[in-house]
Amino acid sequence: MSQHIHAHSFLPYLAREVNVGGVIIGGKQPIRLQSMTNTPTLDTEATVAQCIRIIEAGADLVRITTPTSQEAENLKNIKATLRKKGYHTPLVADVHFNPDIAEIAAEIVEKVRINPGNYATRRTITGDISDKEYHEELEKIHGKLRRLIDICRRNGTAIRIGVNHGSLSPRIMNRYGDTPAGMVESAMEFIRMCSAENFHNLVISLKASNTRIMVQAYRLLVKTMLNEGYNYPLHLGVTEAGDGIDGRIRSAVGIATLLADGIGDTIRVSLTEEPEAEIPVAQKLAQLFPRKSHQNPDIYLLRNPFVHEQRTSQPILRIGHPHPPIVMADYDPSGMQNTNITPEPDFYYLTHQSHLERVDPNKQYILNLHDWFLHARNLPNVYPLYTASEFDYYGPKHADVNFVIFAADDMRPTLLESIQQHQQRTIVIMESFASGPTEQREVLADLLKKKIVSPVIINRNYSSDSAEDLALRAASDTGLFFVDNLADGLWIRNAGQISSEEIINIAFTILQASRVRTTKTEYISCPSCGRTLFDLQATTARVKEKTSHLRHLKIAIMGCIVNGPGEMADADYGYVGAGPGKVTLYKGKEIVKKNIPSNEAVDELIRVIKENGDWIDP
Repeated sequence: MSQHIHAHSFLPYLAREVNVGGVIIGGKQPIRLQSMTNTPTLDTEATVAQCIRIIEAGADLVRITTPTSQEAENLKNIKATLRKKGYHTPLVADVHFNPDIAEIAAEIVEKVRINPGNYATRRTITGDISDKEYHEELEKIHGKLRRLIDICRRNGTAIRIGVNHGSLSPRIMNRYGDTPAGMVESAMEFIRMCSAENFHNLVISLKASNTRIMVQAYRLLVKTMLNEGYNYPLHLGVTEAGDGIDGRIRSAVGIATLLADGIGDTIRVSLTEEPEAEIPVAQKLAQLFPRKSHQNPDIYLLRNPFVHEQRTSQPILRIGHPHPPIVMADYDPSGMQNTNITPEPDFYYLTHQSHLERVDPNKQYILNLHDWFLHARNLPNVYPLYTASEFDYYGPKHADVNFVIFAADDMRPTLLESIQQHQQRTIVIMESFASGPTEQREVLADLLKKKIVSPVIINRNYSSDSAEDLALRAASDTGLFFVDNLADGLWIRNAGQISSEEIINIAFTILQASRVRTTKTEYISCPSCGRTLFDLQATTARVKEKTSHLRHLKIAIMGCIVNGPGEMADADYGYVGAGPGKVTLYKGKEIVKKNIPSNEAVDELIRVIKENGDWIDP
């Protein structure tokens, strides 16, 4: 355990305010929301129409891809048309490959996004690079960046330094690899150059499709900036999050974990859907974390927040390290009779003793102490659940106590001492009316202080009739416990009109998004933009239809090569747009088939999976 790490090394964090065309980002301003167009930028009419839909959905900024100088020049027409129609939302140019294009765009729009990975002067590096060579390249980059800074200063244009985990420069990769430390240094080099030019109209982002890498990178960036005297606003986002409930949960796990720490000033939820569909999701996440002063969580006094070390837990009934986190669910006979739930929860909570009639000897159940004592004491696969008061009275005397449940604000010294003396218990930390993730983290801090190694299950209770709302709320409330390796199980309960199958799916998806347990095919799919070379939504749907039973695989569907090969680095197979109507297929990081006609590419992907022995018949 890393006792030397202190929370004040990166919290609390209050960003300076940055003006982007009249929209202030940072400080105590509301969290600003944005999305990105996916129309061809040279199609002025279509791009303007989509900008309007994004704006009317509630966006504070709209980003537009500018891959060439032609698109950059056409930003004039797009902006003029929007202003003529009465829309004054700031526009952001998204620049890739050629940094010179940013100089054109900076004369037109209110903000330009540049990727430090595209400013590299050397495309490949073999062998170690010397300090002299490293700094010589930085000097060349500084000279190129100075031109952009001068244009931005003259026009009042802001810059987003947008680092992507999938497109770090060869120089950074050579020295740091594709690590959070490499992402942070990539951003800090550009921050230092801008500071040297006395230019501070900056927003910073460190995006990744892996939520753990994303969270670790942002925390490390905040610590590094504060150590060097900087406090620029932060743009949050999980790249290539996907679509549907999966995409929403993955975005919420990454973004909410940081918002809970008080990190984040503007967010973009990247979904493989229409861009305007991203804004309501971003609004819901922002509403869960109103701007306020965040105090240092005690948990960061006891654990290193910059690495993903596992909380030590003593396994009980295959709950606890080294076993993956479990899912517990309410047993609902009416909702489960005709449903083949896959995967099934590890434990069912029997909400009434009458459900004992339906107990399957091959499954595991939990029952309230009173009913267990009267009706299930001799059943080997049904375990008692003690409340805090029951544990105080009975627990220390009984060897058959398996589960203890209490509200976060019930953690009193006497209960903590009892648990410390009798650690062969699985602890269920339930929310109370006043508690949330903060209070549950405080309980975990108390357990760490007392060196209690009992497994911990996080329980949250909701009353929602919307699966999307439940998914966002549950992922925001619980994802941080699994990203930080603090908990050993998840139990989501809901009193609304949502099926048991959907609730169970949400729980397993939160664990998968947090990178602690894989139970279904994982899709890494980008949100599409004007660079996309095929119908991404339709293609993603076709790929899912053919491969969703391959639960042991990660499959990436990427619209173009800008971030594709990098962001899908840990995917087993990749499907990447290579040109108009052409697709390149990857096995891991290696190209296996190039320039396949897009109408044949899904079938060809399946052939590649079969050829490599990874196919399983449905």
